[in-house]
Amino acid sequence: MAYADWGDADSERTILCVHGLTRNGRDFERLAAALEADGYRVLCPDIVGRGRSDRLPEGAPYEIPQYIRDVTALLAQENVTKVDWIGTSMGGLIGMAMAALPQTSIRRMVLNDVGPFIPKAALERIGEYVGIGWRFDSFDKAVDHIKRAYAPFGLTSEEDWRYLTEISTAKDDTGGWVNAYDLRIAEPFKAAEIGDADLWALWDVLSVPIMVMRGAESDLLTPDVAEEMTRRGPKAQVVEISGCGHAPALMDTHQIDLLRDWCRSA
Repeated sequence: MAYADWGDADSERTILCVHGLTRNGRDFERLAAALEADGYRVLCPDIVGRGRSDRLPEGAPYEIPQYIRDVTALLAQENVTKVDWIGTSMGGLIGMAMAALPQTSIRRMVLNDVGPFIPKAALERIGEYVGIGWRFDSFDKAVDHIKRAYAPFGLTSEEDWRYLTEISTAKDDTGGWVNAYDLRIAEPFKAAEIGDADLWALWDVLSVPIMVMRGAESDLLTPDVAEEMTRRGPKAQVVEISGCGHAPALMDTHQIDLLRDWCRSA
């Protein structure tokens, strides 16, 4: 598993940033640079099958237990015993599962647009696009695709969309722009009939402090679920981010400043 390591290894605080299903650790470059400037160490892995990390062999499933083992190995390799966790979508689900373990390494956590209940409709929407291969023979065509595919991220400038395209794509042997992830990560969506994902039982055993960032137009983390998260289990703090759906990109100054303030708060 490849990962970026920002800041001083001797820093008193380490922050682990874990990306969403089809994304990779480069999503956090701007955030990591800001947190490094604040004196933190920041680790940003490419979860297996994404970005620069290896692909799993045929027959090995892409699933959260595998991701937990990989992240646990990363922390052990870097001699990190406690982390502040920032997880977007899938990265938040991995964090929730790890936070429920005895003697968890997670000290506190941000869940970026994900919670313990995901509606069937949102999972079906994800299943419609994940694992579909594409290739473009020019970067501009790739930009047009990324704008459509990630419209809910809420980016507004052409510069940001071109940056997102750069970190979302890989070059193939013929110079075309292609998916930067193993298409097999879609297999869990095809293996069984999709229904609601209900993880309230997991949520209710969590005890670490949690802040939730919710895209105001998100279909994955609905307002009623976000509200319930403030009343049950760890009783999370919820911050709504206007102008985006699933999920806030954590790339603009406002969102980065929210996370910097959160890091400074404890």
